[in-house]
Amino acid sequence: MAIKFQYNKTYLQRLKKQLAVREKALPTLKNKEAALRSEVKKAKETAESFDRKLQQQLQEHQHAISLWDEFDNELVSIKDVQLSVKKIAGVKTPVLEDVLFDIKEYSMFNKPVWYLDGINITKQLAHTALEREVFSQKMELLDHARKKTTQKVNLYEKVQIPGFEEAILKIKRYLEDEENLSKAAQKIVKNRLEAAEAKL
Repeated sequence: MAIKFQYNKTYLQRLKKQLAVREKALPTLKNKEAALRSEVKKAKETAESFDRKLQQQLQEHQHAISLWDEFDNELVSIKDVQLSVKKIAGVKTPVLEDVLFDIKEYSMFNKPVWYLDGINITKQLAHTALEREVFSQKMELLDHARKKTTQKVNLYEKVQIPGFEEAILKIKRYLEDEENLSKAAQKIVKNRLEAAEAKL
């Protein structure tokens, strides 16, 4: 990206200010990028741990698979998922606060004894699946923010800061050359005037 500028002191000052802003912001952006990278890793590990936990819970109840055909799947439903928001390195991420279930009434005398356990198992599995989903969303949000921050760091570090430095150097050289030419011209004029006065 070429920096647009003019060869004058006003543009020199403007470019110096813009360069200073980017040089000051760069360490903060790098810290944010590192923090986001770390949080993405943690969220991914947590989501994977919920995956393993869900698989483990399903394995634990594998022995009773034949009983689940008798279980009424409409008995337990999710009424509400309560989420809150937590900022991590300036990024709003979801946090699962609670899962509210709606349990339909059923006759304890007409249904098998294990129905109560079935309700609890269903609630437990649903809760774990929701926790995993929330952490997956958190990981995606943080990863998106990390990518954008990385792009900004690269833009500052590899494009804008070197571009501003180069433009400032060009303007300084131009102004120095202009000043040297002006001094040389003044010296020539002075020498001519002195020569003309000496002839008189």
